[in-house]
Amino acid sequence: MSLSPGKLKHMNALSNEAGVIAAAAMDQRGSLTKGIAAAKGIPQDQVTDQQMEEFKTAVTRILTPHATAILLDPEWGLPAAAARSANAGLLLAYEKTGYEATDKHRMPDLLPHLSAKRIVDMGADAVKILLYYTPYSPADVNDIKHAFIERIGAECAAFDIPFFLEFVGYDENGADEKGLEYAKKKPSVVKGAMVEFSKPQYQVDVLKVEVPINPAYVEGSRAFKGQVAYTRAQALDLFRECADEASKPFIYLSAGVTNEIFIENLEFAAASGTDYSGVLCGRATWLDGVKIYGQQGLSALEDWLSVQGVKNIEAVNEAVKGAKSWKLKACIA
Repeated sequence: MSLSPGKLKHMNALSNEAGVIAAAAMDQRGSLTKGIAAAKGIPQDQVTDQQMEEFKTAVTRILTPHATAILLDPEWGLPAAAARSANAGLLLAYEKTGYEATDKHRMPDLLPHLSAKRIVDMGADAVKILLYYTPYSPADVNDIKHAFIERIGAECAAFDIPFFLEFVGYDENGADEKGLEYAKKKPSVVKGAMVEFSKPQYQVDVLKVEVPINPAYVEGSRAFKGQVAYTRAQALDLFRECADEASKPFIYLSAGVTNEIFIENLEFAAASGTDYSGVLCGRATWLDGVKIYGQQGLSALEDWLSVQGVKNIEAVNEAVKGAKSWKLKACIA
């Protein structure tokens, strides 16, 4: 299916002249309220709308001059969207944040007051959906998730706006996703999702994917903690194997790791020669600012973002210089 002129215009607004997406992410909701509450020493439900909006606005205003786009949420992110740099495109999240602790299969849901049309009317250049997904879930569970994504793809096509699908893997038996056993399983989870959602019926324009390894278990990596799931050579092979499965443009997400670890992940991608088209990077650039904001206030956050936050995002920008244009895998009319 060819990329429509409207989608093409939006995609160009989200990327640089080389066709690389170097986007920041500030659509965190539940995790951000939790972090601000912990920093302030207050219950999570006492974090105010004003606090959420001013944190997001500060991050967006200071970091978007160094980004090609910003991902925000419609609940607290619209004031931030208005404060973004003129060079930065806008993605808006469409899904409800998080999942119920009792929901073994982490089923998706949408914000009830939103639609693709409304996201277009808000001035966005793309719709973003986060989907928890593993190919190892029961077929009837994944069938529901597949239909869910098909509907959103059709909705985005109808309103001529790009569809960015972020999938985050998990263990269907409830095992720790940070543990050794899941680290061994993770490559097949990531690969399975890339294979599935590259299929044309989903009408996804960009896959937002996890790196296929856990660097804490890569022998000799800077993040290595002593247990081995893969050698460096095996890790590079896994990057290549997953990339080869994607027939759509794909970008890497930072998945909440530190800036240093995310940079190392991108170094693996570069060394493996994958044809990824950039990043959508959130907490790896601004996470340490949450504690500063909670304990010292907005001015201290702005000071920190202007120095360390900018250094963090520029380090990511340097690391993605080897990324390839999304146009190489997109079908353009």
